[in-house]
Amino acid sequence: QVQLVESGGGLVQAGVSLRLSCAASGRTASSCAMGWFRQAPGKEREFVAVISRDGGSTYYADSVKGRFTISRDNAKNTVYLQMNSLKPEDTAVYYCAADPRYGSSWYSIQVSGYNYWGQGTQVTVSS
Repeated sequence: QVQLVESGGGLVQAGVSLRLSCAASGRTASSCAMGWFRQAPGKEREFVAVISRDGGSTYYADSVKGRFTISRDNAKNTVYLQMNSLKPEDTAVYYCAADPRYGSSWYSIQVSGYNYWGQGTQVTVSS
């Protein structure tokens, strides 16, 4: 079992930065590929960014590439999402996800690829 707790969301103006954190706990927390997904009102949950178990591989949705950076500190069992140049269309509930099934350099970008999810943190970007 892996427990995930997100933090760092808030209400901000367009153009500023936020950093989300996801604290993981549990027996296999450090052995998981970790991803960030988001869900806007009335829309399906979508992929944002992912990082492999060893931290060596990352992948981003086209909509956030160049603005968002995912990273992890395995010693702290924490994954971060640095979000720069925020836009109103980034407004959503952001969810952290984890799954231990992938090899050290592998991951999934599908919602169905993750067994463990946090409760979500709201990010609202005003224009």
